[in-house]
Amino acid sequence: MSKRTKIVNKIISLLKDNLNGLDYNSNVYNNVSNKVIFWDEINNFPHISIVAGSEARQYLPSNFKWAYLSINIRVYIQDENAYTVLEEFLGDIEAIIDANNNLVYDEDTGDTTELISIISIDTDQGLLEPLAVAEMVLQVQYDV
Repeated sequence: MSKRTKIVNKIISLLKDNLNGLDYNSNVYNNVSNKVIFWDEINNFPHISIVAGSEARQYLPSNFKWAYLSINIRVYIQDENAYTVLEEFLGDIEAIIDANNNLVYDEDTGDTTELISIISIDTDQGLLEPLAVAEMVLQVQYDV
């Protein structure tokens, strides 16, 4: 399994474990997937889709390389107050990401991310109520 896949899977696990209605206000009811999902494919709301995007490399002396992986997190909500619920989800996801910047993504080797940054957050701005959708783009820096 590639490091990219391991990082995505670890973020999925992190959100499933924390977005349970106990640790944070939001509850995703384990509806988190590692593939792009379209509206008509979602049976249970809320739903979070997490996929790896593009990756850039920085080559340094002594054969050291940094990788900068883009990760897209899409949040789908259906609720009477969908936009409000969406904003709560985004706040909770941001708090979880901020608390786990040095994420151990491979327990066997002890590989960790160096930094996870939120690059952008886009929402439908309430136009789709009673549905809502947002995309959060992360940049994950790790040693290749």
